[in-house]
Amino acid sequence: MRELRALEPDFWRAPSAHNTQPWTLAYTGDEVTVGWDPGRALPISDPTGRDLRLSLGAFVECCLIVCADAGFAVGFRPDPGPHRVGFLHPVARPYRTPFTTADVRARGANRGEYHPGRLPEELAAGLTGMRRVACRDLADLLHAADLHQFGDGEVTRELRAWLRLTRRHRRYLLDGLSDRALALTRAEAIGLRASLALYPALRRLGLPRVLAGASRGLLDYDGDVLVLVGPVSEEVELGRTLLRHWLTLSGLGYTTHPLSQIIDCEPTRRALAERLGVEDPHTLLHVARVGRPKAPAAPSARLTG
Repeated sequence: MRELRALEPDFWRAPSAHNTQPWTLAYTGDEVTVGWDPGRALPISDPTGRDLRLSLGAFVECCLIVCADAGFAVGFRPDPGPHRVGFLHPVARPYRTPFTTADVRARGANRGEYHPGRLPEELAAGLTGMRRVACRDLADLLHAADLHQFGDGEVTRELRAWLRLTRRHRRYLLDGLSDRALALTRAEAIGLRASLALYPALRRLGLPRVLAGASRGLLDYDGDVLVLVGPVSEEVELGRTLLRHWLTLSGLGYTTHPLSQIIDCEPTRRALAERLGVEDPHTLLHVARVGRPKAPAAPSARLTG
């Protein structure tokens, strides 16, 4: 158990919405309970817990990969319960995976500019559960979703709580979305801080439209957006699949930028489902643009366990 605890900094490299890192590990006997901290969930912007369960699945996969690379025979047993998704436990042999701890460390999101270019057909076809859409085909939905997000005072307040827009923030090196992670210049970060601080007063003067306008050109290039589609009942397992896909793409020089606001907004989620020919809009579980970044992203802040 002491040896497993030493691996926690790499376990924590798993992705999570707003970089909240909601997972917890409780060591008891020869098992480790994988759970989550309600204080690190997003009850306003993720009311169904979709992003929470996807991130917990990604965390489980991350744990298994790191343990296998360290030579530990560890498996996962799903067992949902109060603030729990299951247990890490001893098994006969290490988890079989093509990925390593180095792959986990190298993966990251990139919210900067991407080079034009679509994914190779063979690569896209191999990403199980993913639907591929041209970036420009979703530009209108992204703008509408951003307008909805910034027009909702509660959602904006929750987002603001996880923003780290100045290095003086006491949690700048621990969690949340920093100015560097958001690829903001110093002036842009200062402007965003000031705007959100004055949000109640500026909302009626058109601030949501100004904030949404910042991403208007984000998808105006020849690129790809990937949409994960699957049963809501399997969100934890699909979170594991999602991490494997991101590691595959990362190993080939690609990176991703989550755009889940498109499926957080009911009208744009329905519109996306219709465009994809998906009958149940709730089975749209994750959205991200993918491509080759023009510049490396700053490493995201992480807790150490």
